[in-house]
Amino acid sequence: MRPHGAWLALFVVLLLMPAAPAQGDPRDDKKRIDAEVAAAAAIMEGATTRAQQAARRLAAANAALPAAQERAALARGEVAAAEVAANTARRQARAAEAALKTAQTRYGESARRVEEARERVGGFAASAYKGSDLVSLNMLINARTPIDAAERFGYFERVMSTEKEALDGFTTARRAAKDAQNEAGLAQRRAEAARLAAELALADARAAQAEAEAAVAEVTALTGQRAEALAVAEEERDASLAKYEEAKAEAARIEAELRAWEDRQKVTRPSPSSPALRPGARLLMPVQGWKSSDFGMRYDPYYRVWQLHAGVDIAAGGGQPIYAAADGRVIRSGWNGGYGNYTCISHGSYRGRGLSTCYAHQSRILVWPGQRVRRGQVIGRVGTTGASTGYHLHFEVRLSGSPVQPLNWLPGCLC
Repeated sequence: MRPHGAWLALFVVLLLMPAAPAQGDPRDDKKRIDAEVAAAAAIMEGATTRAQQAARRLAAANAALPAAQERAALARGEVAAAEVAANTARRQARAAEAALKTAQTRYGESARRVEEARERVGGFAASAYKGSDLVSLNMLINARTPIDAAERFGYFERVMSTEKEALDGFTTARRAAKDAQNEAGLAQRRAEAARLAAELALADARAAQAEAEAAVAEVTALTGQRAEALAVAEEERDASLAKYEEAKAEAARIEAELRAWEDRQKVTRPSPSSPALRPGARLLMPVQGWKSSDFGMRYDPYYRVWQLHAGVDIAAGGGQPIYAAADGRVIRSGWNGGYGNYTCISHGSYRGRGLSTCYAHQSRILVWPGQRVRRGQVIGRVGTTGASTGYHLHFEVRLSGSPVQPLNWLPGCLC
């Protein structure tokens, strides 16, 4: 183990990572992560199986981590906002409870005054019922002198004024009681609404806290996954580099074998019976699918080595037919290390150089060396044998054994 090497690899990987996209459809995020995992798997195709698995886990963690960190940050913000809302709702609930108590006290006082006024009015009513008013009138009529009558009239006016005051007081007290009752009812509704709002805000705060904890846990898990994957990649360094060297040596052997076969068959000096492709000719699409990886040099950021990817990868379902790209003769067919089940077909001469196509990772080979095949003939089935991370056809075009860009020979639509 060399920890500093792991951190350097992490630094390189992070540099190569694309920026996290803005929040949107989770399906788009999944597609992005899947694409990055597939790219990492393609780059590591020649490494050990354990290193490939580590690369996929690391790519998935690197791709998912920025969004997880953003979710954690947003969740923490939501927790803070929810706590503020909950505290505000609790204060409002306490204020509403206090207002309710005040309104209830006012209503109680108003009700007591109404009862007092009712008793006074009731007393006057009872007196009137018993004839006290007639007694007062008789008392006024039976006055002996004007002064006596005036005094008796003043007393009568005071009695009437007191009765009127009692009636007015009862009316006022009843109106005040009604207002206090309405205020108390409104305060009761406000208090209930405030209590409900406080309960909801508290529930929101708890939910936000749970989401924040889950988001932080996800970030922690992804960080741990990254560290574990880097450790595994570091452990597999020597074995993977050895496999890379083995793959380079195998590629050189294939190139040499194809060139030697062509020399023996003299395909670079065509006879009337051997096929010769005209300049500008194009090959048949060997399988129905979509391009998943390009031809060219690949840089492995984990082990910091360059590898030639000698063909183009065409993703297709397992078992799909593989077609001969042109007429020709089978040069080789069988197992070939990282290529898995591998077939190469010679198509004659092109501009003085032998042209051949090769087909790797087949699940089944349906032709044999020396067999002549026709353009469009089924020669095998799509598989994932050898150093392959999924069902696809690795398709190569070679001139005098050396791999060249296959896309220059295939239909532009890849169809």
